[in-house]
Amino acid sequence: MISRSYTNLLDLASGNFLGQPNEHKRLPRVMTVAGVISELDDEQANSVTSDVQSSVIQDRIIIVANQLPVKAKRRPDNKGWSFSWDDDSLLLQLKDGLPEDLEVLYVGSLNVDVDPSEQDDVSQLLLDMFKCVPAFLPPDIFTKFYHGFCKQHLWPLFHYMLPFSANHGCRFDRTLWEAYVAANKIFYQRVIEVINPEDDYVWIHDYHLMVLPTFLRRRFNRLRMGFFLHSPFPSSEIYRTSPVREEILKALLNSDLIGFHTFDYARHFLSCCSRMLGLDYQSKRGYIGLEYYGRTIGIKIMPVGIHMGQIQSALRLTDKEWRVEELKQQFEGKTVLLGVDDMDVFKGVNLKLLAMEQMLKQHPKWQGRAVLVQITNPARGKGKDIEEIEVEIQASCKRINETFGQPGYKPIVFIDRPVCISERVAYYTVAECVVVTAVRDGMNLTPYEYVVCRQGVSESDSSSESSGPKKSMLVVSEFIGCSPSLSGAIRINPWNIEATAEAMSDAISMADAEKQLRHEKHYRYVSTHDVAYWSRSFFQNMERTCKDHFRRRCWGIGLSFGFRVVALDPNFRKLSIDHIVSVYLRSKNRAILLDYDGTVMPQTSHNKTPSAEVISIINTLSGDPKNTVFVVSGRGKDRLSKWFSPCKKLGIAAEHGYFMRWSGNDEWEVCGHNSEFGWKEMAEPVMQLYTEATDGSSIESKESALVWHHRDADLGFGSSQAKEMLDHLESVLANEPVAVKAGQFIVEVKPQGVSKGLVAEKIFTSMSEKGKQADFVLCIGDDRSDEEMFEIISSAISSGILSSKTNVFACTVGQKPSKAKYYLDDPVEVLLMLEGLAEASDPEPVTDSESEGTL
Repeated sequence: MISRSYTNLLDLASGNFLGQPNEHKRLPRVMTVAGVISELDDEQANSVTSDVQSSVIQDRIIIVANQLPVKAKRRPDNKGWSFSWDDDSLLLQLKDGLPEDLEVLYVGSLNVDVDPSEQDDVSQLLLDMFKCVPAFLPPDIFTKFYHGFCKQHLWPLFHYMLPFSANHGCRFDRTLWEAYVAANKIFYQRVIEVINPEDDYVWIHDYHLMVLPTFLRRRFNRLRMGFFLHSPFPSSEIYRTSPVREEILKALLNSDLIGFHTFDYARHFLSCCSRMLGLDYQSKRGYIGLEYYGRTIGIKIMPVGIHMGQIQSALRLTDKEWRVEELKQQFEGKTVLLGVDDMDVFKGVNLKLLAMEQMLKQHPKWQGRAVLVQITNPARGKGKDIEEIEVEIQASCKRINETFGQPGYKPIVFIDRPVCISERVAYYTVAECVVVTAVRDGMNLTPYEYVVCRQGVSESDSSSESSGPKKSMLVVSEFIGCSPSLSGAIRINPWNIEATAEAMSDAISMADAEKQLRHEKHYRYVSTHDVAYWSRSFFQNMERTCKDHFRRRCWGIGLSFGFRVVALDPNFRKLSIDHIVSVYLRSKNRAILLDYDGTVMPQTSHNKTPSAEVISIINTLSGDPKNTVFVVSGRGKDRLSKWFSPCKKLGIAAEHGYFMRWSGNDEWEVCGHNSEFGWKEMAEPVMQLYTEATDGSSIESKESALVWHHRDADLGFGSSQAKEMLDHLESVLANEPVAVKAGQFIVEVKPQGVSKGLVAEKIFTSMSEKGKQADFVLCIGDDRSDEEMFEIISSAISSGILSSKTNVFACTVGQKPSKAKYYLDDPVEVLLMLEGLAEASDPEPVTDSESEGTL
């Protein structure tokens, strides 16, 4: 079913976007796959997989980001373009951590407008000289994509800013979302022009391209693909306000590995997946994995670092320049605090200025001595918010300088122009403290750069002036990504102006020995966790996560952004009704074991009473003398016997097999080893405690078991309470003969030695002892308890209870990892299959007495 959260979805998926040209020249492939692909539309995408063999066997990584790591400018004669690497680009720097023999190809846009008539030549030049593939976005799509959806919707949302009113933030505009999808589609088209899906890795960067994984996964089911988010990921309460929340989540889940800077961001993402999609995650040997339709999506937590070589090169250059000496003379006798931020509403620049003002008021000794140098880089976005913050900052600077300024002294030095890395390094060198007061920031590498600059270059390269003890101080907001890794920094809440002012004063007043210890601690971390370490770690995780890709069967299901890939064991396949019927007809002794809820009765159905159709089918099957038919359920015996009272020859195993009867005329047997239920008096008060504390939960009391249900509770809270209850019950009942187990939205306490697996074993054994060893076994279920039945079948064959020639059809309901070898999609298909078996059955003739008894 198509989501109602956006319109014209099929148009979006097929690439029919307003303002996007239908025809464009394609970039020649640099590596090819066998076969000819004439058109790269999404109608074909479902049938094109990565099963073809590549023509060249060599690993390569395609790095996809909004911008290519190259600088472009017009030639002086205005004829053509000149290009050069952008040394400041993270995409270029991360190559240091990748294997030397790994070829790197870049896909992204340019920061200049290239005329359509020049685009083919520019593409070929960039490919040949830089291994870059440019994505050219039409101007109208670019404006709506970047300045619209990215900067007016995603950026504020991911930084915890909600559009409470039209004047505060930007209301969701569906045309901007469509442009975002269109732009991602253009990036996708450029990727597939050069990709070799068998051998290439794809690494996608940042929030501009969050739906790109779906486009690529639709085309290449087994593609090895990672995504790294460089911004914060908001809490579920914030994220769920987005009208396209599920589309973006599902698109990200088409990646194999998703990376975040901090655990907080990853935790928020996992919480969103749990609350909105019902997905659980688990940690195994230190790795976090999210199960999604048979695929395990890795969650990587690794903050990015700086490029040590670039900073040290800038330091060597800066040492030889007059700028450092000039700054030392300019601020002689002064204590310099430094801020380096983008012009952005989230950087908290004005909060920093207010804290400086407060510090000068609270501590008059710093008047005339302390100087805050604030470097503000040009804004990356546009809008009224940026204009307002600029006016506010200028007003604060003017007021503070007028209030505390003296001849030859200005407490605020505001630099609002682009500053090259060499000049930035010079300011780092003379600053006693760096202050970061961002209210929300993905990472922020300013403190890392500052620490390295204060360390200086190696002794052999440094001047005599830079030798001696190294010291630095950091005052950083607790809301930025680098904060957790800087344990020696003074962490502050930037909204608390007074506390920030005290922190700034404490930082510059601290004893040199303490500053030195903190600096050494920071430098050890920053120098060992650089950008190469980050990229190496991410790539190694991607290799590990994707190692099983080509050993599994994969296929895609779902429309548009509901698309996902199901990855299952190669032997796992859909049960063919024609095949099972043909085997059924040839069999003489059949065992048919059916779960109830979720198998013959949909989980979503409110009325759980079996329909006339179900009763008729089961009656026919159980009436065949060759069949031994059982309903094996967790439900109570009274309800099951009432529901199936018309089925006189049906066997029933109730409460997971604690109670069992072979037909409607037989007495119930107690199969559990223990008939003492004193443990209920211990377990029920514990469950009652959690029920009272968890709205939407309830207790179901069975004769042999107690079940706590939390399906109707808040998803996250219910799961959390279930885990805690499990531990609590295991502790309380440690010496009791019971088992405590968690299931789908339940926690159950039941006697030991009771399971559906033991029921199956008992049925097979009884048939064998009567000389009717089963040559046909059909076992169907949908949840964890049914997996015990599937598991017992293999041991029954090895022990001789079942023959090695027995035709076994262990079948789970739904496409998911299972010990069963077959699946059917839903209870509707289960009933269709059972109906096919019923039609092929040969029921016992009805005697006159039986006939009279039914009148």
